[in-house]
Amino acid sequence: MARRNKGRAVHGIVVIDKPLGLTSNQVLQRVKRFYNARKAGHTGALDPQASGVLPICLGEATKFSQVLLDADKAYDTTAVLGEIRSTGDVEGEVIETHPVPELTEAQVEQVLEQWRGPIEQVPPMFSALKLDGKPLYELARQGMTAEQAQAIADKKRRTVNIHELTLNAQRATELDLSVRCSKGTYIRSLVEDIGNGLGCGAYVGHLRRTHSGPFNLTQAVTLEQLEQLAEQADTHALDALLLPMALAIPDSWPVVELDAQQSAKIRQGQAISTGLADCPSVQLWAVDSGQRQLIGIGRIERRGIRPQRLLQFES
Repeated sequence: MARRNKGRAVHGIVVIDKPLGLTSNQVLQRVKRFYNARKAGHTGALDPQASGVLPICLGEATKFSQVLLDADKAYDTTAVLGEIRSTGDVEGEVIETHPVPELTEAQVEQVLEQWRGPIEQVPPMFSALKLDGKPLYELARQGMTAEQAQAIADKKRRTVNIHELTLNAQRATELDLSVRCSKGTYIRSLVEDIGNGLGCGAYVGHLRRTHSGPFNLTQAVTLEQLEQLAEQADTHALDALLLPMALAIPDSWPVVELDAQQSAKIRQGQAISTGLADCPSVQLWAVDSGQRQLIGIGRIERRGIRPQRLLQFES
């Protein structure tokens, strides 16, 4: 006997202003419950001690989760100078303290300049990144030595891109910074590196994500807003908060418009010939009687359009 799907077939993206103290998965599960959605996924985890933009994909929008995972992010953060903590943020134990020198804005800017553009970064041991199937934070809590932890972290060294790094305010022991960066950037590691460059160490005292791909705080709603609507069983108002899944696709991806016959072939997973040049990522839109509908994303190779993620709506 076929197993019936539980929940509503609801599709779209809701941008949550994630509160402090909750994991991204806890937020995801609450949103899924408020919408009574069959399927949901988030688009890049935020630490429990971080707040801000967390897009949640519902239904067929989950097929674009990876696109949003790969997108640039932006953050506002406060670097607290003079201490190095085990987790790189306020939750960690103090493992080193250093006097904070009197720093001029020019001295701070000189250090910040070293961390703009492509940089190498070692992820913090207290992160969800995995080594041999185990999250680093589990390995870190097993009481390993600093040398062992460093050796493990170095295996996960990666190159990231800091597109913008701006000093917004400076106080005796704090720096307010804005960061726009590529996927996979750890702000805790960036702040620690800046602190080391200033000669006094630093940890993240405050972290708020302001952008995730095309989404920003002006589009965000709170869990309390969703909970209130869910308690009122106001599915119309809940669904009105959903953003079109097409917004997840970068504007830089070429648009390919397909007629009815071509759309039918693509929906069956067949490649169709084209005179267009090869391209790794394209938007696929069906056009019928002047109406356009997003049907998925694909690629063009050897003069053929090949589907990658196709939308399949069910009632």
